[in-house]
Amino acid sequence: MRVGVRAGNATVKTHASPLVVAALTTLVMILFAANSLLCRFALAEGQNAHPLNPSVYTALRAISAAAMLWLLQMRRGGNPLRAGSWGAALALFGYMACFSWAYVRLSAGAGALVIAVAVQAGMLVAGLRLGQHPGKAQSLGIGLAMAGLVYLLLPGLDAPPAGAATVIFCSGLCWAAYTIYGRGGGNAAAATAGNFIRCVPLAVVLLAWAAAFDQAGMPAAWPWAGVACALAAGALASALGYVLWYAVLRWLSVPSAAVVQLSVPLITALGGAMLMSETLGLRLLVSALAILGGIFCATALPHLLRRR
Repeated sequence: MRVGVRAGNATVKTHASPLVVAALTTLVMILFAANSLLCRFALAEGQNAHPLNPSVYTALRAISAAAMLWLLQMRRGGNPLRAGSWGAALALFGYMACFSWAYVRLSAGAGALVIAVAVQAGMLVAGLRLGQHPGKAQSLGIGLAMAGLVYLLLPGLDAPPAGAATVIFCSGLCWAAYTIYGRGGGNAAAATAGNFIRCVPLAVVLLAWAAAFDQAGMPAAWPWAGVACALAAGALASALGYVLWYAVLRWLSVPSAAVVQLSVPLITALGGAMLMSETLGLRLLVSALAILGGIFCATALPHLLRRR
C-alpha cells in the first residue's frame, strides 16, 4: 500500500536520531505489510478453519480505524469531519472492499505485488491526464513493472487466480485515486481521520447487506480470530500505521520515502511464507524483482539522477 509523501502542509524537518527514524520507518513498513497478512489469515479457508466473511472484515476494519483516528484527533482538539472528502472516502472504501474480497483466494505476497503495480498504473494515468508525461527512467520503470506483473499472471500452476488478481488490481487503482484526492489537501493525518469516519456509514450498509444475504454475515457466525484480525488491521495496521507514516515523512526525502515502501511486498511475501506456509516460488521471486525494480526506476531514480 502506497501513501503520499507529504505530511500535511509541514515543510520544516525536525531533527531526529537516524536510529529512531530507521526504527519507526521499519515499524511502519511492517504495519503496512500486516494489512495483507491479517486479511489473508482472516479470510483464507486454507489458513483458517472458520474464515470471516470478507464484507464483515471490510466493515470491521473501517469502523475500528475510524474509531482509533477519531480518538486521536479528539485528543488534539480537532474536528475530524472538517478534513477529508466524500470522494476520497469512497475511493478508500473501494480499496478496502476489493482488498478483502481478493484475499480470499490470493496469497499475501502476490496480492501485495499486484497492488504495487496497480498504484503505479493509476498514478501514471492520472499524471497523463494532467499533462505530466513520464521521463525515460519512469518509462523504463513502468515497462519493467508491467512486464513483471504479466509474468506473474501468465497461465500456469503457480499463477494467482485471474479473477482475484483483477479485483486486487482494482483495489490498487482505488488507492491511487485516494492518493490523488489527497494531493495538496492540508493536514494529511486529519484528512485520513475524516475519510475513515466517512466510511463508517458505508461499513454499516455493508454489514446489513452481509447479514441479509449470507449466514456468514451474521454476528453469531463471526469467528473470534477473524474479528481480531479485522480490528487489528483497522486500529493498528491502518490507523496507527498511517499516523506514524505521516510523522516519519518529516525526516525522509522523496526518493527515500519511495524506496522504503518497496520493502512492503517483500515483507508481506516473507511473512506469508513464515507465518502461513505460503510458497515463495520462482515465478513470484522473479516477478518481485522486476516489479520492485520497475517501481524504483519510476519513483526514486529520477530524483536521484537530478541530484547529480
